[in-house]
Amino acid sequence: MKSYTVILLLSLMLIGCKNKENKQELANKEDSAELSKNIEAVVQDYIDLGIFSGIILVAEKGNIQFHKAYGLANRETKAPNTINTLFDIGSMNKTFTSIVVKQLVAEGKLNLDDKLTQYIPGFKDPNANKITINHLLNHESGFADYHTRNYFDLPLNERKLNAIVERAKSYDLNFEPGTEQDYSNLGYVILGAVIEKVSGKSYFDNVNERIVKPLNLKNTYLNDFSGLENRIAHGYYYTPLGELDESAPLQDIPNPDGGFLSTTEDIMTFYRSYYYDDLLLSEEAKSNDSFFNYLKELPDGKATGSAGGFEGFNTALYQVVSNDFTIIVFANMDEPVAEHIALDILALTRGETPNKPQAPAIQNVREAFNKNGADFVKANFEELTINFHPKDPKDIIINALGYAYLYEANDVDKAIKLFKLNTQLFPDIANCWDSYGEALAESGKKEEAIKAYEKALTIRPNLESAKNALKDLKK
Repeated sequence: MKSYTVILLLSLMLIGCKNKENKQELANKEDSAELSKNIEAVVQDYIDLGIFSGIILVAEKGNIQFHKAYGLANRETKAPNTINTLFDIGSMNKTFTSIVVKQLVAEGKLNLDDKLTQYIPGFKDPNANKITINHLLNHESGFADYHTRNYFDLPLNERKLNAIVERAKSYDLNFEPGTEQDYSNLGYVILGAVIEKVSGKSYFDNVNERIVKPLNLKNTYLNDFSGLENRIAHGYYYTPLGELDESAPLQDIPNPDGGFLSTTEDIMTFYRSYYYDDLLLSEEAKSNDSFFNYLKELPDGKATGSAGGFEGFNTALYQVVSNDFTIIVFANMDEPVAEHIALDILALTRGETPNKPQAPAIQNVREAFNKNGADFVKANFEELTINFHPKDPKDIIINALGYAYLYEANDVDKAIKLFKLNTQLFPDIANCWDSYGEALAESGKKEEAIKAYEKALTIRPNLESAKNALKDLKK
C-alpha cells in the first residue's frame, strides 16, 4: 500500500503541475491575443493617416508573438508587403560597422585611441590630425554629412566608399574633435575605409565573413541585389509640398553608414546575438566597451534600440534587454513612423496608453503656415512638430519647406517668409541665415542677402556656402 500511496501522491502532484502549466499557457495566450489586438488598433490609426506600410515583429526570448505585414511593397505593381519583404535598414548598418571595428580592436589590429590619419592620411583641416577611431564611433569627429545638395547627381563610382572619403579630405570640420557630438554619416563611411586598410579586405567582405555568415543571416544582402527586385520594398514619402512620391531615385548605394537589405527576422537574430551571446563580441570585449557597460546599468524593463531612415524608409528596433523582449518595425514610408509605432507598442507592453499619432511635422507646419501664417507657426512650433525624429535638429523642418517653395513651387515670397521665420526660431544656427540669404539673393534683395550671409559667418566662420555667396554678391 505504501508504494501505491507514493505513486498516487506523485500523480496528483504531476496533475497539479500540469494544470498550473496549462493555466499559465492559457494566460500567456490571452495576453498575447490582447497585445495583438491592441497593436492592430494602434497601427490602424497610422494607416488611417496614410503614413504607414511595412512590417511589425514582436518577440520574447526570440519566440515571435506578433509578426504581420501591412500595405504595399510596390504601389505601381500593387505587390503587397510580406514578412519576407526586404527593406533598406538605413543606419542600422552602423551597428554592423561598429562591431567589425570592435572585433579588429579585440584582435589587436586597431586601437580606439589610434588617430585616423595613421590609416587615412591627407585631410586638409589640421584638426583632422586629432580625430581618433573612438571619435568616429561616437560621432565626435567634427565631420558634417556627405550628402550635399548635388550628391545624388554624381555618377555611381563617385558615391562609393573610397570616392566619398577622398572628397572628405578637403572638408572643414564643424568643431574640434572630441569637444562636441554631432551625428555623422560620413564618420562611419570613413570607419569603413579604416576597416579596409587594417584588414586588407573590402568592407563588405568583412561584414559578410564576420557577421552575416556566422549568424546565418540568409535574408541579409550587403551590396549585390541582383535578382532580388521582386522582393525589395519601394519607399514612399510625402514631399514638403504634400505630394506622395517614390524615393527610389533618392536611395543611395550601400555604404558603411547605411543601405543593407534585410528582413525583420534576420535583424532580430543579429541584434539578439549582439546583446546576448559572444559570437560577435567576446565577453572580454564587451566588458571593456562603454555601450555594454551602459547596458549593465540599464534598469529592468528599460529599452535600448537602433533606428535608420531617410526619405521613404524607416526602421526601428527596441530591445528590453533585461527581459529579452524585441520590438521591430520596418516602414517603407517616411521616418519617424517606424520609431513611433515601436514606442507605442513598447507603451502597450507596459500597460500604458500611446498617444494618438499625428501627421508628419513638415506637413503640419506647411498646412498651418498656409492657413494661419508665419506668426501662428512661430507660436505653435513645438506642438506642430511633435511628430519628428527626436535626434534630428528641428531647424531642418522649415528649411526643407522653404527650399521646396523656392525651387519646386517657384514661390520666392513664401520661401523668404519661411526662412526668416527659421532665423527667428533658431537665431544661433548658421544654416538658417545661409538659407535666408539664398532666398533673398534669388529675389534680387542683394543688400539684405549680404547681411544674412554675414550673420551666418559670424556664427560659423568656415561655412563655405556663405563665403562663396558673399564673394559673388560683392563682385
